[in-house]
Amino acid sequence: MRKGVYLLLIMFIFILSSCSNRESGNAKLDYDQTKKMMVDLLKTDEGKKAIQDIMTEKEMKEQLVMDQAIVKETIEKTLTSDKGQEFWKKAFKDPKFAAAVAKSMKKEDEALLKDLMKDPEYQGMVMDILKDPQVQKDFTQALKSKEFREHLQQVVTETMESPIFKAKIQDILLKTAEETKGGKQGGKSGESQGGGGGGGGGGGGGGAGGGSSS
Repeated sequence: MRKGVYLLLIMFIFILSSCSNRESGNAKLDYDQTKKMMVDLLKTDEGKKAIQDIMTEKEMKEQLVMDQAIVKETIEKTLTSDKGQEFWKKAFKDPKFAAAVAKSMKKEDEALLKDLMKDPEYQGMVMDILKDPQVQKDFTQALKSKEFREHLQQVVTETMESPIFKAKIQDILLKTAEETKGGKQGGKSGESQGGGGGGGGGGGGGGAGGGSSS
């Protein structure tokens, strides 16, 4: 533990000393070199072990827990400030950043949406939006667009080619064939029984006629 702490202290002292001795001409170069050296040190087994030891130390854990409220408050103030809102607007215009955030919060968003769909107030808001004539018009135009039709065709094609979909269709066809076969067999059995009954009745009638003639 102490060895790891000493290693980190040496690293920080080295950085401070190099930063204080920078000259205007090679300041950028010295900073980049120092930064690279620190990153390389942190990537070593000793550097990783030092960080792990510090983070697992009881006092550090307690300090992190105590600072959670402060961190939360700071983040909330930053996000709700004018500069914070402007930053997020610009950040979300970057497709890569937006995709990364969406991917990282996918489970949370799905859970939130499911909870909202159970909320009567939210359901009413969604229905009000869908009843808006402009929304209905935009939705209809989107459905008629070439891009949507091509997308729908692609989805249908991918679904039809899906092994799971093929297996379900096969099960349905086999079940239908078995039900049809069973129905036909039941019909034939009923017809044969009816024919036998008619034959027996005819034979009985013939016997009765012979008795009367005698």
